[in-house]
Amino acid sequence: MNQSDRDRFRKAAEALGHHQGNLLFQNEFLFDGVDFEGAAVLDIGAGDGASSFYAACAGARSVVSLEPEVAGSSSGMTTSFKGARDEIGADNVELLAETLQGFDPDRRTFNVFISIASINHLDEDACVRLQEDEDARRTYLETFGKLAEMANPGAALVVADCARRNAFGDLGIRNPIVPTIEWQKHQQPGFWAGLLEQAGFREPRIRWSTLNTLRRPGRALLGNRVAAYLLTSGFCLTMERG
Repeated sequence: MNQSDRDRFRKAAEALGHHQGNLLFQNEFLFDGVDFEGAAVLDIGAGDGASSFYAACAGARSVVSLEPEVAGSSSGMTTSFKGARDEIGADNVELLAETLQGFDPDRRTFNVFISIASINHLDEDACVRLQEDEDARRTYLETFGKLAEMANPGAALVVADCARRNAFGDLGIRNPIVPTIEWQKHQQPGFWAGLLEQAGFREPRIRWSTLNTLRRPGRALLGNRVAAYLLTSGFCLTMERG
């Protein structure tokens, strides 16, 4: 992404109400090594569209943003999404109020899949039981299989979330940095990688994230598994379609 593209993304970040520098830093970390140029992108649980707009600014040909929460007429998410899209002229970003399970690709295939803080929400009840319940694993494998069917050869998959294990959670106390996280509703990145490999994805790359306000010094000092366990347990898992 060149400087002009970064400036364009900063405008989208401002329109969404984010800190421009922090959001740019976060997305450049998450999508390190991902080629968006001319890509068809599917953003699963897109939220306010921040990652979708980053993909568009980085050269994506088309972006489908799935966010079921925008279905509510009282949601301001649709308004902010459309405002950011208009601000940067990203007409190639499409917002759909749908889940991944309910999404009909209509024979479309994709080069990049994005799941930021959404993989555990695909089926929260099943996610909690994944480690000991075969039916729960089957549910997720079917969903991951749908991704594999929509993937072009070599398609990239980027998953970012909190891991299940955290020092505060293991001690049974509230994490002061992310107090609302319910750790039992998450899984370790290696566990996700194992399930995704069964669905046809390969070459897992796991990186541990830090607070974006700390930028590069924080990444250098705290971007490791031990520090993540003591802080927010944030990770980024990147894989590709075999």
